[in-house]
Amino acid sequence: MPSERLKVVVTRRLPEAVETRMKELFNVTLREDDHLMSREELIAAMKDADVLVPTLTDTLDSAVISAAGDRLKLIANYGAGVDHIDVHTARQRGILVSNTPGVVTEDTADMTMALILAVTRRIPEGLALMQSGEWEGWAPTALLGGRVGGRRLGILGMGRIGQAVARRARAFGMQVHYHNRRRLRPEVEESLEASYWESLDQMVARMDIISINCPHTPATFHLMNARRLKLMKPNAVIVNTSRGEVIDENALTRMLRAGEIAGAGLDVFEHGHQINPRLRQQNNVVLLPHMGSATIEGRLEMGEKVLLNVKTFADGHRPPDLVVPAML
Repeated sequence: MPSERLKVVVTRRLPEAVETRMKELFNVTLREDDHLMSREELIAAMKDADVLVPTLTDTLDSAVISAAGDRLKLIANYGAGVDHIDVHTARQRGILVSNTPGVVTEDTADMTMALILAVTRRIPEGLALMQSGEWEGWAPTALLGGRVGGRRLGILGMGRIGQAVARRARAFGMQVHYHNRRRLRPEVEESLEASYWESLDQMVARMDIISINCPHTPATFHLMNARRLKLMKPNAVIVNTSRGEVIDENALTRMLRAGEIAGAGLDVFEHGHQINPRLRQQNNVVLLPHMGSATIEGRLEMGEKVLLNVKTFADGHRPPDLVVPAML
């Protein structure tokens, strides 16, 4: 399929440099604004495209993909996670799916550490006090937080991001523990100074901080459910920069309000931007608008991967970041 005739449709505004390069390479339809496409708009776009470039805000379920028609041949996702795409249905219809793995690892790990520090050191409370103009000066017992050095950090999901979090945590003097579907190789464990827990329940019950770094799959939905959250120590905190669906958000909110968990730092939420209003009212919770990967460098690198995947496909080859059945 010649690249000059390849029709590409992009569902959201991307960095200007990425959009400019797309216009140079392909017959591309870009967005004039940045509102979410409706299901009807997505279906229409897929019928008109050889390649669709969606983001995590676009739900491409079985019904949407089945209505796409026969023209669409590649979904080049702008992002690493593909839980918003029914990859099985896409492959059944002969549609390839690619993503952008590895790009946001360091950025997301940075944000994980930022949330750990923000919750344990009560940074948002201090910021709010300063912005209110009510600060009357230093006091020995004001806004006392906790020291992160020496604390036990339990990482749930020890992939690229989990390992990047572990490296940062060790630099802060934390004790690194982890639970993963598969145990790491001994040399990797040794380099990270990380202790493996086969039982997630046992790890959760003994940690000072839990960091969620696993993807959302049917197996990880509500992995941190009410029963497992109750295993946490009352002075422990939980941080999530992965996928909101991994935590039962309502159960977490109840426990935070009851003082059964000391605090939480959340960059992702179970129902997207629809957040439990009671969660917003908690002083011991730090909420961020899904900005873990929001760096200029990261967004440009994501765009470069999308461009490479689409251009490779246009040249008649397998996209380098093809999502294959083994990954599902």
